[in-house]
Amino acid sequence: MTDVTLTSVVGQALPLGNGEAVIAVDVGGTDTKAALFDTSGRMLGLSRTPTPVDGERTAFSVIARVQELTLQFAAHFPDVQPRAVGLLAPGVVDDDAGIGVLSTNLHWSNVPFKKLTEDLIHLPTTFSHDVRAAGEAEFRLGAARPYRNVVVLVIGTGIAGSLFINGRAHTGAGYAGEIGHSIVDPAGPLCGCGARGCLESIASAGALVRRYTELTGSRPSGAREVLALAQAGDAAATAIWSDALDALALSIAQLAAILAPEAVVIGGGLAQAGDRLFVPLRERVNALLSFHRRPVIVPASIGENAGLLGGALRARDLVS
Repeated sequence: MTDVTLTSVVGQALPLGNGEAVIAVDVGGTDTKAALFDTSGRMLGLSRTPTPVDGERTAFSVIARVQELTLQFAAHFPDVQPRAVGLLAPGVVDDDAGIGVLSTNLHWSNVPFKKLTEDLIHLPTTFSHDVRAAGEAEFRLGAARPYRNVVVLVIGTGIAGSLFINGRAHTGAGYAGEIGHSIVDPAGPLCGCGARGCLESIASAGALVRRYTELTGSRPSGAREVLALAQAGDAAATAIWSDALDALALSIAQLAAILAPEAVVIGGGLAQAGDRLFVPLRERVNALLSFHRRPVIVPASIGENAGLLGGALRARDLVS
């Protein structure tokens, strides 16, 4: 069994509110986050452990990790009896069927995560895409709450979105919301998905670092450093940041033309750039639109644990 350090977060103000006690597990390409939520909505035992990447057996190792976490929560918080689990993962996820359709980074395809997890831990389980769950938390509890037609865009190492139309999530059997793989420049960089000129290959935090390294031969510590260099007048960083803003603006303009969202809520690491992102992005989007409904473009409000809260919401929905 993996030794997991559990950190009690008793007293942390969270918007989850009262409901059933549940477990949320957010599987990422590098790390897996997990927490137990009690009936008052407090987050207990927040943990971050390496995702057990094990080639073609990764999916089964992930499910075994969920079992380990469930047992450790029970040992550390015996008075909290979870009623369900909200499991999240990247890639193409069919929420309704509970299937991990495809994750090239984590080496699985067509894995029935919901059924396999329920069979192992004997708790009702909901299985969903990590960004869709984070978007649902923003839609139900955060910055997207005032709107019925909204896109929640998460910009980190990659880019993905969560779509809400007339107050309902649109998933497209797991394929909707892959905004990072919309084409913004057919002659642009090769993306990890195999296409060329995807938004993710130009405007994600990972792309900023990669493109600066390719252009200068110097590898920055992260996207934040690229932004700092751009602010200081570095020509390469300025050009890369401007390209990223143009690509993001084009994608948002396309969303405005097709979906007419009232708002675009932006979260993820890059959203921490604040006005350096939002002010020029709003200007570029406004310049691209004509008769279209102009979406307000605002930062997400829940923060880095939005995925866990979304997983907890889904788990509660399952048993309430």
